Amino acid sequence: MDQVNKENNIDIQFLPLSETAVLVEFGKSISPEINSKVKSLGEYLERNSFPGMIEYVSAFSSVTVFYNPLVVMKNCKQAIGLKYSMAHQIVTGILKEAVGKLGSSFKSNPKVVEIPVCYGGEFGPDLPYVAEQNKLNIDEVIEIHSSGEYLVYMIGFAPGFPYLGGMSERIAAPRRQSPRTAIPARSVGIAGMQTGIYPITTPGGWQLIGSTPVELFRPTEDPPSLLQAGDIVRFRPISLKEYEKLREGKQ
Repeated sequence: MDQVNKENNIDIQFLPLSETAVLVEFGKSISPEINSKVKSLGEYLERNSFPGMIEYVSAFSSVTVFYNPLVVMKNCKQAIGLKYSMAHQIVTGILKEAVGKLGSSFKSNPKVVEIPVCYGGEFGPDLPYVAEQNKLNIDEVIEIHSSGEYLVYMIGFAPGFPYLGGMSERIAAPRRQSPRTAIPARSVGIAGMQTGIYPITTPGGWQLIGSTPVELFRPTEDPPSLLQAGDIVRFRPISLKEYEKLREGKQ
């Protein structure tokens, strides 16, 4: 394990996961500040991949970089002037240098994505429960949910599924005790302090409060996920009539 002390008393750890991967961990907590560093490192690697790098995977507070050790040893050892004998040491050196450049050179400019949502009814069978759980009426839940700004921390669980942060604790609700075997694609749900959107039909235990006519997972497009880590999501309430019109237009 290796560490670099950074600003705000954050210890950045560089952990070899295997002979082919290094984990860069910016902290243990989930926060916009830490996630911005995750996003910045990902953007840097997009622009500045090194010989042997295969891919990187971003999470809430870390980036895992996968590489071919044979290519790294052949092409990077002499080029970056390191005397290390192992590939993970060379990759760690490259990543340390990259992290050192994140402070000012690679600031993220988040994309803001508006997601229309038809709340309640057949699309949101658990909306009354969320309201009752928080001693609110249904309109208040909708107003609170749709007035926030949500950071996409990462994409995972299912293709295009966004892990969103920033939901008000005023509408938090526990997961269902008995998960549904099939939640319809595009359903909007709440689980604990998180809200999210199911991009495809899948089992799940989130409390369903609405549905969006927008497809989040589009396998024929590049990229196939509408949302990307670092984006900002805003929800806009719409009527059933508008929902149906948007679906007819395949928005």
